[in-house]
Amino acid sequence: MITSPSSSARSGTNPILLWMFSSIGKKTIVAATGILLVFFVLGHLLGNMTVFLGPDVLNAYAQKLHDLGPALWVIRIGLLGILVGHIYFTMLLWKENQRSNPKKYIAADPIKTTVFARTMRLSGLVVLSFVIFHLAHFTVRVVDPSYQVMRTQLNGQEVHNVYAMMVKGFSNGPVVAIYVVGLFLLTFHLSHGLASLFQTLGITNRRIRSNYELAGRAIAWLLFVGYVSIPISVLFFGLGKGLAQ
Repeated sequence: MITSPSSSARSGTNPILLWMFSSIGKKTIVAATGILLVFFVLGHLLGNMTVFLGPDVLNAYAQKLHDLGPALWVIRIGLLGILVGHIYFTMLLWKENQRSNPKKYIAADPIKTTVFARTMRLSGLVVLSFVIFHLAHFTVRVVDPSYQVMRTQLNGQEVHNVYAMMVKGFSNGPVVAIYVVGLFLLTFHLSHGLASLFQTLGITNRRIRSNYELAGRAIAWLLFVGYVSIPISVLFFGLGKGLAQ
């Protein structure tokens, strides 16, 4: 059950905690963590798209990340914390709305309910499950033990053959289906979430709201096309089949 500290439990605590669990604080945290996650999704896509430039480029990109050493795990844990915080405070807001039915956003006149808005909580939880699968697949590499021994030479150095891992992973139809469905639900989530970020922070009005909605959906679907282009290209168009050595 998602719960937040009661007023009595919070009495005597510091102002930061009082703000965090206030209505405005929770909405601001949801918006801020959402923005950080969107930037990560954009950056991650740009890195992944180097697969179309060949094995050396993708493996060099992956090796640069690996060379960060412990800092890379600090970043990963930080991102996971941001994701968990985003979900946690979103659920707190949902429960708050269920109890008292206050205005959902700091600005009045909220975005009208759409299928995107109605599926926000469900799609968010499914996306979390998808992220866990993705980490197990390519980061921890427990889905396919053969990933652990996939190595190649790059500039005289032995490195993980991330290109071969990606090609092998996306040559599996069921795995590609998981990615497409997961990314589709992420797109649903972002289609409403990107527009509502501005509404949550109170920087919108009736005149420009439709522009935010359109921009949010456009960005979400562009991300979907970019991400699914990789598994689709491997599975159906043979991307990298002759290069993943």
